[in-house]
Amino acid sequence: MKILGVDIGGSGIKGAVVDTKTGELVSERVRIETPQPATPEAVAETLKKLIEQLGYSGPVGCGFPATVHHGVAFTAANIDSSWINTPVEKLFTEITGNNCYVLNDADAAGIAEMAFGEGRNVQGVVMMITIGTGLGSAIFVNGNLLPNCELGHLILKDDIAEHYCSDAARQRLELSWGKWGKRFNKYLHRLEFLFNPDLIILGGGASKSFEKYADKIDVRAKVTPAKTLNTAGIIGAAMYAENMIAQTQKTCSKPVAAKSKSESAGNGEQTKDKTASAKSKKVKPAKN
Repeated sequence: MKILGVDIGGSGIKGAVVDTKTGELVSERVRIETPQPATPEAVAETLKKLIEQLGYSGPVGCGFPATVHHGVAFTAANIDSSWINTPVEKLFTEITGNNCYVLNDADAAGIAEMAFGEGRNVQGVVMMITIGTGLGSAIFVNGNLLPNCELGHLILKDDIAEHYCSDAARQRLELSWGKWGKRFNKYLHRLEFLFNPDLIILGGGASKSFEKYADKIDVRAKVTPAKTLNTAGIIGAAMYAENMIAQTQKTCSKPVAAKSKSESAGNGEQTKDKTASAKSKKVKPAKN
């Protein structure tokens, strides 16, 4: 299928139409600045603008920087706090006029890498870490996703990790790639202590500069930049939408189980018995 995938971040909203069979972008990639403040209505209107700019109509998959459970956002780390408890899928669908399917942004990136990138056919524990405004994370065990892991919020150096070693932190503190790499390496050591991953895949903007800090990384697990680089979130979001559509169609197409002849006969006998019983229990009129 060809489905629009959108990666909603703290600084930019990016989208393109994706061929979900190959993982290739089949339209131009459009990027629009994330509105500030990034309130639900403002982000929804920006998403609508992106869809219109692409001239697209159809299902939309959206990677979103929050934990998303049954279409509802429950966190808001790098977006406006008014997102907490917002029914994000319903909001996006109503504002854009397209059916929207929303998942955590790092989960979306991980889905793409497990299907078309460095995680393909890899067994064991695979972690996807997206490095941007914050630190997104996704965990796969033998190819199965454990959704909504917010490991960027682990405590590191008396603060949450993404305040210490996200790409936004690097830029804010004006750190060289080498100095920032040492910080990020401490974060990876914490993840390795907790989860013992076999493979760590890096996505997000900082993944494109991996060679500038690779020599600072010394964890046991193999660490590699995402093959799909900064388009992973777009590709994974489109794949998620396709999967949710397939699940809905499968549920709707389930046939009603036909009763066997013995069950029908049994029900018929029960009906006759109930009728006979009702006749035998006719209430006689009371005598005055």
